[in-house]
Order: sequence, then C-alpha cells, then structure tokens
Amino acid sequence: MRSMTGYGRGEGDNGTLKVIVEVKAVNHRYGEITIKQPRQFMALEDKMKKVVGEYIERGKVDIFLRVQELADAEKPVQIDEQRVLAYHKALQKISGIVGGRYVADPYQLIVLPDVILKEEPETDVQVLWPLVEQVLRQAMEQHVAMREQEGTHIGENLLEKIAGLQRLTAQVAQRSPLVLVEYQEKLATRIKELLDSTAVDEERLAQEVAYFAEKSCIDEELVRLQSHFEQFYAIAAQSGSIGRKLDFLIQEMNRETNTIGSKANDLEIGRLVVEMKSELEKVREQIQNIE
Repeated sequence: MRSMTGYGRGEGDNGTLKVIVEVKAVNHRYGEITIKQPRQFMALEDKMKKVVGEYIERGKVDIFLRVQELADAEKPVQIDEQRVLAYHKALQKISGIVGGRYVADPYQLIVLPDVILKEEPETDVQVLWPLVEQVLRQAMEQHVAMREQEGTHIGENLLEKIAGLQRLTAQVAQRSPLVLVEYQEKLATRIKELLDSTAVDEERLAQEVAYFAEKSCIDEELVRLQSHFEQFYAIAAQSGSIGRKLDFLIQEMNRETNTIGSKANDLEIGRLVVEMKSELEKVREQIQNIE
C-alpha cells in the first residue's frame, strides 16, 4: 500500500553540466504529471513523463528539472581581434588629443567590453537524455520509497479501523435476534393490556411478528458486510494502485450500514450504526491518500 504524497531528489553531472531533478506529489483522483524545465529541455518532456509513469499511477506529480553549469568546466575562449585593434587605435588617438604618451598594455585592453568572448556551446538535449533519465529515476525511486513508508503507516491504521468495524458488526449481529424476541414480548403485553381479560389471538400475533421479522431482517446486509471486510483485507495486501478499489468497497460498506440502520428498528443497533458510519467516514478520508 502506497500513499500519493511524497518527495524525491536526484542529481548527477557529465563534467560540464549538473542535472538536478526534484519530485513532489499530492493527492489526486487520477494521474497528472507536470514538468517544469528550461525551455531547451522541453523536447524531453514526453520521455520524462513516460519514465514517471513507470513508477506511479495516481497523484498530482510536479517534476522540477534544473541544469547548472559546473564552475570548473572547460570552455573555449575567443578574442575579438578586430575589436582589440579598434580599442588600440582609439587609445592612441585619445593619448594624442590629451598630449600624453600611450603604451600598449594587453591587461588594459582585456578588461574592455567584448574583447574576450566565451563561446557558449549549444546543449544537445538528446545527447544529455541518458544523464537526465538516470537522475530522474534516482529521484523517482526516492519518491516511491517515501510513498511506501507513508502508505505502510496509513495501511496499519486502516486495518485497525476495519477490525473495529468488524467488532461493531458482530455486536449488531448479536443484538439482532433479541430485537424480534423483545418485539414479540412487547406486542403480546400491549395486546393483553388493550384487550384486558380477552384471550390473545395467537395466530394473529404470530402473523404480526412474522411481518416484523421480515421487514427488520438484516441477515443479508450483515453477510455482505462481512464479505466486504474480507475483500478489503485481500485488496489491502495487493501491490500497485488499490485506492479506487478500496474507495468503492467503503461506499458499499456505507450502503449496507445505512440499510441496517433503517431496517433494524432498534435503539441499540441504531447507536452501533451511528458509530460504524463515523468510523467508515474516517476510513474513507484516509483512503483518499492511497494510490
């Protein structure tokens, strides 16, 4: 079981450029991948999304790609010779105007604008792709590890709550047969009070009890609830994306619980149903974090 939130970071270099990838993700009903990278790296976006898709299925994922130039990277340096000569003649002319004596000084010329040209080679992003992929996978592995760690904690909490729901369901099942017995006793007592000394029509009483039993029977709902609990445990033990399946199961559990509450016609079962619905809502909220 994995959550949909997490962070991951990877970095690497090829001696000239340093590539850094950061991954952040939050809950989302579907899978949504957004990549923010330097403009010249947009050509790699589809490849990056394909790699990310190998690791996760759900969640809103933001990928940040940064590229830095290494300080000690060797760069070809060029000199604008025409500009140097132009500066040299200009300095000679200025010296003549002010009556000074001009002595050519390379160190004086080198600091003038645009004398030294640093060639900025164009980055071939396709050639750089193996490095970007390596760094991206490093970030995704770290990200998935965080998802799994958080998912483990959520899973433990969910299983505890499902076990609690099973205990509440068992209490409902234990209480259910008593409801019919109590109804029959109350009905018989009430009839006797109303009829005073007149004998109770046992056949009529049996019909009323049978009608009540049919209307308030919750055996099917209890059986289906138990089946849903078993399915929950089975799905929770699976790998991959299971959040939607668990969410569907919780909806089914909630439906059966509502039906029990409406059919049972008993204060104690009604109290248990309210508690079950409260726990189911907590489970549903937690499942929204599951991939």
